[in-house]
Amino acid sequence: MFGILAYAIAALAVLAVVFWIGLAYWVNKDARRRIHHPSLVGVATVVGLVPYVGPVVYLLFRPAETRDEARSRRAELAALEAQVAQRQPTCPECSAQVEADFLVCPICTTRLRAPCAHCDAPLERLWQTCPYCATPVVEAGLDLDEALVREVRSLERVADSAPPQAVEVLSRRADSNRGPLHYE
Repeated sequence: MFGILAYAIAALAVLAVVFWIGLAYWVNKDARRRIHHPSLVGVATVVGLVPYVGPVVYLLFRPAETRDEARSRRAELAALEAQVAQRQPTCPECSAQVEADFLVCPICTTRLRAPCAHCDAPLERLWQTCPYCATPVVEAGLDLDEALVREVRSLERVADSAPPQAVEVLSRRADSNRGPLHYE
């Protein structure tokens, strides 16, 4: 019985030593993948040789990514930065690439910029003055007073040609739509 127990203890001891050597080998291999400086790889391997505690300490202090992962990440970032640096503006409607001096999108004909009244340079929407010729930007906006006068005149023409009963009904309906806060 002591013979079997001695063999079992010896087998467990051999298994523990093999496991310990395997952990030290794994620490060395992982350190070579993650650490660039050879002397730091040696220090990590020596730490890994401390039975069972060394690999745990190494796991706590090892770099988060391998050298290949770091190189790949740097390459991806460089590619993204290059793409952003050369990126052209896009149309806000159809996302087609447009040149910086386009006035309209050639795909969907969305108006991108207005031309300067003096030098025909493309102007951004928020600019108050043309930066090329110093001409103030005048918006070709709608004159609300003139639009209201035209609307009233067209309604008067319609009212003049309509029968009197229809005008009464429309005026009563308009008065009832005013609500409690109407101004005259």
